[in-house]
Amino acid sequence: MNNFSFFLGLLFAFSTLTIAAQTDQFRVGFYNVENLFDLEDDPVKLDDDFTPTGKKQWTQERYDKKTSQIAQVIEGLAFPSVMGFCEIENTTVLKAIAAENRLKEHTYQAVSYDSPDVRGIDVGLLYDENDFELISSRPILIEFPLWLEPEGYTSRDILYVQLKRKEGEDIFHFFVNHWPSRRGGAEASEHRRLWVASHLRREVDVILAANPMEKIIIMGDFNDEPVNTSVTSGLGTVKVGSGPQLPGLLYNPFLAINNEEEGSYNYKGDWNVLDQIIYAGLQTPNKWEVAQFGIFKKDWLLYEGKSPNRTYGGPNYYGGYSDHLPVYLDVVRKVEE
Repeated sequence: MNNFSFFLGLLFAFSTLTIAAQTDQFRVGFYNVENLFDLEDDPVKLDDDFTPTGKKQWTQERYDKKTSQIAQVIEGLAFPSVMGFCEIENTTVLKAIAAENRLKEHTYQAVSYDSPDVRGIDVGLLYDENDFELISSRPILIEFPLWLEPEGYTSRDILYVQLKRKEGEDIFHFFVNHWPSRRGGAEASEHRRLWVASHLRREVDVILAANPMEKIIIMGDFNDEPVNTSVTSGLGTVKVGSGPQLPGLLYNPFLAINNEEEGSYNYKGDWNVLDQIIYAGLQTPNKWEVAQFGIFKKDWLLYEGKSPNRTYGGPNYYGGYSDHLPVYLDVVRKVEE
């Protein structure tokens, strides 16, 4: 090899390393894991069914299988740096997931708080300590006034977590949600989801009022689809268009998904996009942007290829993963030379 060829080889190698160093990226995931309870009977929560002697016969073997399956999903998602969950009972079950052998190299840390939900199911978050540092976290209590719910109603808190990238000074605001169900009908229960949406919107507005370019990522099972009023008007989301994205707006990429063909939840043969990830501040002039998003739909997560392979159907134990599919969002930052 002559000197010129050797020089070109070194130049190519250096350029390749420089390009690689110019990109910082991470994945955010969310998963409704369908009733992940521990084995203990909480005397103040309606969790009796999910105990070894309860109606669901929730044994150590079934619990271990469930946490292993969730770890398999996280592995399948290529180990997101931040992973939100709903339908988890407490921090104990999150830590059990993080302790699975598949995940041990990723130093996942758990964040969760007990909420007033009568069954004791809450939301939570795992973040990879290799990628993020915890700045703060707190639950956002959702209280329903008697004029709205005369017979009383409780719901899950919204979890707020502020994380800073280990490389650099970029701070991200994460909100993990599980909005009230559609029990009694979508229209009859809509006011509850609108009420929760208004709480979340106020929290977002406080952040954006301080700095319209703050980076916000909202994830959850909204029990409404991207086109429903609670998400579009209550939360104030907009569709990702072909033009430039503006500071201070909440963008919902899941508006682009056609739920006649796919979704994160299947109800009587119809797909619903109930699980979504919404963002603000991931556009110019910020260096961060969304690279891709989607629903994680693999054959091993489905029953006969048609719907999510659930853990239970009524009292019957099927041993599947969950009645929902996970969703994800990839965030990329171009780093200046």
